Amino acid sequence: MNIAHLKAKILDLAIRGKLTEQRPEEGSAEELLERIREEKQRLIAEGKLKKEKPLPDITEDEIPFNIPVGWKWVRLGEICDYGKCENANPSQLQSDSWILDLEDIEKGTARILRFYTFSQRNSQSTKHIFKKGDVLYSKLRPYLNKVVIAPQDGFCTSEILPLDFQGAYYNSFAQKLLMSPYFLSTVNMLTYGVKMPRLGKDDAVQILLPLPPLAEQKRIVEKIEQIFRQADTIEQNRLALKTAVRHTKSRVLDLAVRGKLTEQRPEEGSAEELLERIREEKQRLIAEGKLKKEKPLPEITEDEIPFDIPAGWKWVRLGEIGTWQAGCTPDTTRKDFYENGTIPWINSADLTDGYIDTITHYVTEKAFAEKKMRLNKTGAVCVAMYGATIGKTGILTVDATTNQAVCVCNLLSSMDSKYLFYFLQFHKPFFVMKGFGGAQPNISKEKIENTPFPLPLLAEQKRIAEKIEQIFGTLDIIEKAVE
Repeated sequence: MNIAHLKAKILDLAIRGKLTEQRPEEGSAEELLERIREEKQRLIAEGKLKKEKPLPDITEDEIPFNIPVGWKWVRLGEICDYGKCENANPSQLQSDSWILDLEDIEKGTARILRFYTFSQRNSQSTKHIFKKGDVLYSKLRPYLNKVVIAPQDGFCTSEILPLDFQGAYYNSFAQKLLMSPYFLSTVNMLTYGVKMPRLGKDDAVQILLPLPPLAEQKRIVEKIEQIFRQADTIEQNRLALKTAVRHTKSRVLDLAVRGKLTEQRPEEGSAEELLERIREEKQRLIAEGKLKKEKPLPEITEDEIPFDIPAGWKWVRLGEIGTWQAGCTPDTTRKDFYENGTIPWINSADLTDGYIDTITHYVTEKAFAEKKMRLNKTGAVCVAMYGATIGKTGILTVDATTNQAVCVCNLLSSMDSKYLFYFLQFHKPFFVMKGFGGAQPNISKEKIENTPFPLPLLAEQKRIAEKIEQIFGTLDIIEKAVE
């Protein structure tokens, strides 16, 4: 469920008169508009208001949607003194005067994020005066739904307009009307300018607005706010559930790598025996020239062991359970290295903590040969080493090579790729911590290879991976149910 879309739909229903019942005894918008016109004529007669050129009558072709009987379509200029702002003079701007800027308003929520004084702003640009209760409207396109009701007197920058609706709307209704999808889309079509598009006065005063009776406006606002509160409660509960699911998954991984998610079966043998078979397999591959001999990794010390593991398991280093290698990036200016390439080439952006089943980049056989790139087998486990993607993982679904930001483990026959994959997900926060310290966060192939790894037998590795997937599947169903 998208709460922002839900709220937009509620506002749309509200301004169409579909959120509340109509009550003829409350009067009509025609009567309300007549009172506004009479008040305007009185102020003009007293010299308190300047007579302006009448706005054109509204034609049938202009009306964007139907409204209830008792409501009336009006032009913004009929009920709002749009753009006629009173500017502050230097003597009015005291050091502790509140100055509102666009950046102080949260987009889409009508919430003021912070209050800065004139001395804190240190700004010399033109300031508009506003009073408590005024509707403050941004006329710039990127910020059109930054509409707030002033909680106190103050001053605002010239891109914010204090609007007076002359008794036609309750300010709380006017605010919600100005944030409705209808008004936003209308203004978006009328804004002009390239760098900072804005709504001009001549276009603004022509905009059509639905006018309900005042009593119904009040009931509409109450209904909107009631539904918004319920929506916010749903959103808070949804976010809390998502957080709980994330924490639960982390806890499941933690239990899994400690051997507490599955039963131990001593009759299956020990990880010591498994490690010996892995070493024998490595020696055989080296003798056959299929694997390059590497410098032995140091023994794991007691100080390096982070937690206890079951009897029959063994602490080893990641470099002992397979062959790790990073890739490279062939010269990107060479078309013959990429054009019509057929060899999948994985980047860190392709790692999404799951199976890598969408291939977006390829290199040619020429690039592969000239750069002495290595092909990783289907089922190999990848981990990102650089930048914001450190610790991101993936499992290859095709034979592929990688760029230099991805380290890949081609496992030996006694290892399960999913168990390693889930261990790397568990270990991601530790990789992230190790990655800090340089200009660009990164971990090296050597750091990965030297990482202590809790090794169970192959049969238990598979049981652990199956158990994790079973629990994660249930959690995903729960999480999806509230989206």
